[in-house]
Amino acid sequence: MKRILGIVLAFVLIGGVITAVVLGRDDSEASGTTKVRGVIGSEKAEFFNDPEVIDALAEQGFAVETESSGSWDMQGLDLKGEDFAFPGSSSPARAVGRAHHVKGAPLRPFYSPLVVLARRPAAKTLAANGYVKLTGPVGREGSGTLRMAPFLKAAGEDTTWQKLKGSGEYAELKGTLSIASTDPLASNSGALYLATAAYVANDNQTVNDAAGIAAVTPLTRKLTAAQGSQKVNSEDLFDDFNTGVGTPLVFAYESQIAARLIRGDTVDDLVVLYPDTTVFSDHSLVPLTEEGRKLGELLKEDPTLCKLAVRHGFRPEGDTSEFAAATAKHGTYLRQKLTGTVQQAKVPTPEVMREIARRSRAQK
Repeated sequence: MKRILGIVLAFVLIGGVITAVVLGRDDSEASGTTKVRGVIGSEKAEFFNDPEVIDALAEQGFAVETESSGSWDMQGLDLKGEDFAFPGSSSPARAVGRAHHVKGAPLRPFYSPLVVLARRPAAKTLAANGYVKLTGPVGREGSGTLRMAPFLKAAGEDTTWQKLKGSGEYAELKGTLSIASTDPLASNSGALYLATAAYVANDNQTVNDAAGIAAVTPLTRKLTAAQGSQKVNSEDLFDDFNTGVGTPLVFAYESQIAARLIRGDTVDDLVVLYPDTTVFSDHSLVPLTEEGRKLGELLKEDPTLCKLAVRHGFRPEGDTSEFAAATAKHGTYLRQKLTGTVQQAKVPTPEVMREIARRSRAQK
């Protein structure tokens, strides 16, 4: 009898150990889901937090956890335990890849041109002075072209809003002519604003050496100093603009305003200015593990995720039909085709870009 009882107890103990092991397993392993963690630019936070995106990823076997960081800050982060980094453009992505010895090129699921968001009084005043060409019905213009060379020249000469013809009609237009952008040492959109300005100031050529950096520094320093304190991520700057805080001109991702339009938000006082020279921000995923690479490929190739990316204002790599369909009703504000109307500035290497940003932030 004692022998039988001992055998029964042994089986109970073994069963308890097996149960403990099963219960102690990672939930994702038990359900067949792959958990991946990554650092993203803040402009993609709404995309990854979208319940439909979470469900679409789950259907493909992924559970994604993210935290936001300035794109140019990612290079210096301890990314141990992360499966991917997803900055706002290819330049910081290449820097992250080199810093963490990643083989192969980053993956580019979608992109967004950089635009200038303007309040209508500011846009009308700039148009009256030859810096902007507006399109759309008179009094209801929703988009236009910003002539970067003349605008940057005026900003570099410390031109004030008060000096511009017609500005007296709008009490809110005062101070030095400037475009608000994010901190270029931390954030991608701020760095790309300076990259665009440097390209235009350098006779539409990429700055690639010390002499070029020195030549554009007086302008980029003025563009930065005129803003005062800067936000470290693009979502905070965009939210301030939407609530009427800060300057009447903001350098932003087209995706930010496109997402609002697609979901039906009211933007009555807004004009979207497409600079005649700008940067297309390639949202580039750097895979730090094989799981991260699989996620990047899924974001590029899965039709459902591509459609959801468009709903968040991004232009998918390759096929343009989804973006065209989603924005067809918003032609007052958005341009579906950019070729032939917008020149794309080439971004300097990460090392040159960081030096431009560093000097632009310096007091002297």
